[in-house]
Formats: sequence, C-alpha cells, structure tokens
Amino acid sequence: MTGAPPPAPGVPAGPSLMPVSTDPPVEYYCDYAWLGAETAAAGVTVHVHGGTIQAVSTGGSRPHGARHLAGLTLPGFANTHSHAFHRALRGRAQRGQGNFWTWREMMYSVAELLTPERYFALARAVYAEMALAGFTVVGEFHYVHHGPGGARYGDPNEMGRALLAAAQEAAVRLVLLDTCYLEAGPGRAVEGAQHRFADRDVDEWAERATQLARVDGAVVGAAIHSVRAVPPAAARLVADWARQRSALLHFHCSEQAAENEEALAAYGATPVELLDGAGAVGPRSVAVHATHLSDADAKTLGESGTGVYMCPTTERDLGDGIGPARRLFALGSPLSLGSDSQAVVDPFEEMRGLEMNERLASRRRGNFNAVQLLETATAAGCRALGERAGGRLGPGAPADLVTISLDGPGLAGITEDFLVEGAVFAAGPGDVTDVVVAGRPVVAGGRHLLVGDVAGALRLAINALTQP
Repeated sequence: MTGAPPPAPGVPAGPSLMPVSTDPPVEYYCDYAWLGAETAAAGVTVHVHGGTIQAVSTGGSRPHGARHLAGLTLPGFANTHSHAFHRALRGRAQRGQGNFWTWREMMYSVAELLTPERYFALARAVYAEMALAGFTVVGEFHYVHHGPGGARYGDPNEMGRALLAAAQEAAVRLVLLDTCYLEAGPGRAVEGAQHRFADRDVDEWAERATQLARVDGAVVGAAIHSVRAVPPAAARLVADWARQRSALLHFHCSEQAAENEEALAAYGATPVELLDGAGAVGPRSVAVHATHLSDADAKTLGESGTGVYMCPTTERDLGDGIGPARRLFALGSPLSLGSDSQAVVDPFEEMRGLEMNERLASRRRGNFNAVQLLETATAAGCRALGERAGGRLGPGAPADLVTISLDGPGLAGITEDFLVEGAVFAAGPGDVTDVVVAGRPVVAGGRHLLVGDVAGALRLAINALTQP
C-alpha cells in the first residue's frame, strides 16, 4: 500500500479480501448439496477456478482428483452485522437483571480497553470462530475509531486497518461499514467511551471513510450509527457519500422503544421517518434490527426495498423484543441475519430463531420454510453486503462452500428428502466439518487451517481485555 502509514506494532498490514486466486482449477465432490430447491441434490461436483464457481454438475460419481466433501454442502453463510469486540462480553453480561441500556455500559467498559493490537488479536480470533461456524463473508459495523478519550491516531483508520488485517488472516471476506457517530443523543455531547466512537463532525467522518475506501482490496460501506448518534442533516450527508460512490449504507434503527420515543420528542418523527427524509432508505440500504416499527414505518422500508437485518440471538439476549419479520418480508424488505453482539456465533441458530420468534409472536408454525431461511442466511445476506452473485452454488458465484456432517447425533436419522429441514432446524456449528472460501480450504475436519487453535486465540485476546 504505497504511501500508507505503517500499521501499529503487532498489526499486520493487508486488505480485507483475499487476493484473487491464481490456483489451478479444482473440483469439489459433495455427497449432497443444496442448490436452491426444497431437497438436496446427490452426487454434486463443483468446478472452481480463480475463486469462482465455473460449473456445477449433479448425479455423477466422484471425479478423479476431486476433493471430497462428505455430508451436506451449503453455500457460505453471510454475517450481515457484526461488532467483533462484543465477543469479550460473552458470559460476562448474564448476571442480575437489566436491559439494553445496562448492557451497553458493560460494552463501553470493553471499548475503553481496545488498542489496535488488542483489536487485531480479538477480531482475528472472532473471525476465525465465524469461519468455523460457516460464515464466509462478514459485514463489520465499525465504530471504535479513535484512541482513549477520543485522541486521534496518526493514521485515522488505524483501528479499521486492524480489522482488515484480522479478516485476512482468518480468511473471511470483510465488508467494513465505517460508522458515523457524532453525539450521545439529540443535542447531547458524547461522554466516556463514546469519545472513541465520535468524529468532530460529519466532514471528518467523510474524510476518514474516503481514505479507508482507497485501501487496496478493502470493501468499505457507510453506516449511520443511529438517529440518536447522527442528527438528520448529518445523516443526509452520510447517505449522499454512499450514493455518490454506489456504496452500501447500513443503520441501526428502532432497536429500542426508547429510541423511538427520543426521536419523536426531539424531532417529531420516528427513526424511519427521519432516515427516509435524509435519503437513507432504498435498495442499497439495510436497517439493522427494526424491532419497534409502526405500520407506516414498515411500509416505508418494504416499499423502498430497504433490507432489514435481524439477529434473533442478540435481540432476545438483550431483551429487545420480536421484530415484525414476516410483515416486513411480505412488504418487500429482503431479510438477512448475523451474529451482531456475538452472544453466540451460530448461523443455524439465527435461521431457526427467525422462525421460532415468529411462532411465539403469531402462535403459528411455518411462517418461513427451510428454503426461505437458508436464502436469508446466504444469498440475501450476500446481497446486503454487496455480493450480488454470492450465497449460492452456481456458476459465477464466489466458491464459498460449507459442509456439515450427517454422522452426528443431531442429524442422525434424517432421510435424504429432509436434509434441508434438518440442516436448518437441527444443525449447529459443531456439525461444520469443512469450509471453503473463494475456492480455498479454510476449515477441514472442523479445524481452522490458518489460525489453528481458535479457542486459545480467543482466550488470550479476551483475557487481554478483561484482565488488563
């Protein structure tokens, strides 16, 4: 990266996306593979070159020299919304009572201890954990920009570069959603850990995001943290920045009822109305959570084609509530999923959680079928991260493959006709044996080939933050 400032000690340089593969063509033979139908196909050969699927053939025997993927193979999962550093809170935020706002104070205490070196080590381990679970592309909603107290690093994107390097070493593709954060609430100055998140004004954010977007290989989108943290005039400028660059735009939206009440009190409008007025909604945008929506808000998101990201595991962990997933889907909003606060890293739990939440809210089963849930976790998630061809096993798609074993007790007894339902409603990360990212093996036999001891890496990185 000619002319770029050197990275912090201990933080390797490098882009977020693995280089385009120059490997020779390779074939993967799958006992079973999901190709988008209601049932899995048997005897599937996936032909790969340059990190891309060139062809898929079915019903044949294993070609000589093909790499065998034993079990059921799915497209790589897309983690649409991640806060990597929240992983340090797992298990530490479960005592006593509280709500989102009390949990947030614990999150702030972890954010205060991050350095570029610590963030790199933690994110590398977290992204490796995601790869073990079957995630192959991640959208990182990145808002820890500055040093303690808001001190600026010599390279204003030092923390972002740490995330890019971490993803490269963990061999997942990263979409870095650089987040604008300006105030603690309407008209309120930031305080405490928020100084690390906040830019002086939207122009400073735009300058830094523009620099980050020039890093070789980096895929950078924009994010509006929330209408609590970004006033309407600034939100419009962030939306303009994204539109001028045909970049993605994500934003937290109506996660809490209190957020809606604050927006109505300050501006006389709901968060969705404010974001719509700022030009932030539309088919290249994703509303994160969208749990507490009015009928008019849901219609605005659906009719504009705005994607909606939901994370059932985080939303129930924080007591956020159950969002109107089925209604939004029916209105036209593509749904996507991910790990958010890393309460768990489990794409299977997110898929079935979407349906199980709907069952609790509606007292009716079958709101989303297994194919719809798989599409939400794969192709729809890839589209939310700008990968229009991703999340499927077909020509032109990134060669991202995830294989789950059919030999474990969780899937034992499930017949060929019900493999798709079995994968969605019974599988878990422990069933993932192999992961291929852009044509290259990243996980084999349940072991990450580059990071190796992922549990050990997580332990060291988390201890550095919780036992400084």
